[in-house]
Amino acid sequence: MSEAAWVLTLGTGALFILGVPIVFAIGIASLGALVLADVGIVILSQKMIQGSTIFSLLAVPCFILAGDIMQTGGLASRLINVARVLVRHLTGGLGMVTVLSATFFAALSGSSPATTAAIGSIMIPEMEKRGYRRDFSTALAASAGPLGQMIPPSIPMVIWGVISETSITALFFAGIVPGLLTSFGLMVVCYWVARAQGVLGDEHRASGRELLAAVADGKWALLTPLIILGGIYGGVFTPTEAGAVAVAYSLVIGVFVHREMKLSDLPGILLKSMRTTAIAVFILTTALSFGFLIALEDLPARVTQLLFAVSDDPVVVLLMLNLLLLIIGAFMDTISAMVILATVLIAIGQQLGLDPVHLGAIVVINLAIGFLTPPFGINLFVGAAISGLRVEAIARAIWPMLLVEILVLLAVTYIPAVTLTIPRLLE
Repeated sequence: MSEAAWVLTLGTGALFILGVPIVFAIGIASLGALVLADVGIVILSQKMIQGSTIFSLLAVPCFILAGDIMQTGGLASRLINVARVLVRHLTGGLGMVTVLSATFFAALSGSSPATTAAIGSIMIPEMEKRGYRRDFSTALAASAGPLGQMIPPSIPMVIWGVISETSITALFFAGIVPGLLTSFGLMVVCYWVARAQGVLGDEHRASGRELLAAVADGKWALLTPLIILGGIYGGVFTPTEAGAVAVAYSLVIGVFVHREMKLSDLPGILLKSMRTTAIAVFILTTALSFGFLIALEDLPARVTQLLFAVSDDPVVVLLMLNLLLLIIGAFMDTISAMVILATVLIAIGQQLGLDPVHLGAIVVINLAIGFLTPPFGINLFVGAAISGLRVEAIARAIWPMLLVEILVLLAVTYIPAVTLTIPRLLE
């Protein structure tokens, strides 16, 4: 390899080990590689500016803002109430409420940490009151968070669609079945753990009147995913425009319908969303320069050759790819990992003949699991902040939920119909 290639690989790794923040590590490595490759360093700023002007990326700040408004405007609490009347009477019912609420909220927020924070802050204390162990309650809320990356509108799906030039609409619909499978699997864990801990029946079965009242109270929140996905599929608006629709809708409902949010709250919400967006876009635009240099040095082809040198069996190559992504997801955030590895992953997918939508689902779900794995599992830290537990305690309790998500990942990887059936039906 050339000197520039060594800087991009070993240099970036060394900076990570030294504790340099990811965005600065890849920026410094890119700058060093540009100098060694005798390419004008102005290309770094050009690529960053070019990356920030991609139209589809407008969906990212919009969905982040919509999720923050929904959390403040009372939509999250109403979704929890709907979930409660549906499953509260079952063994492990309150745990199932947590999972079902996260499933509903995932269809609003598109973010894994936001889903964990919104649902966990309400359900972790409630589960503990009803006899569930705090470490399990926290681990469950953390493990339900990745549903925000699977179920549309998923922010990582938007970003992968931009990077790989894959249909964002198709990626959205590809995440529905994996998300529902994960939700069902987590509910099974709730049943199993509740029986083991002696938490049998949480409450009496909800009457038809209670169910109708909860649905009526939460109808505006429940309509949100139908409006967003229906508008996209119906051709009323694009996935990018859907983000703006979600912001307008959530603002109207929070301020004028539920009246739990005041217009005076908006500056604080905007500031919070701007901070989140700035971090995401800064990482993305810096990593685009890094990806350009990786392609320039022909590293994707070399990595692909290395993998196929070990085995040319697609089953084995996909298994190695999953292991690689799971390891990377434990040390790197989703956006950085996707942008840095995009050219390599796309090359491997083409070599294997994978459908681009199928590949995108594999990548996003792999990296979603990274939110649960130490040392940098963000959802573990969010859960720790809510419950007051140490991250180590949450990580020990999370293994049954982690096993469910890995089984779903394997189904997604080796059974393409799991992700491709709905997009193909809607073509």
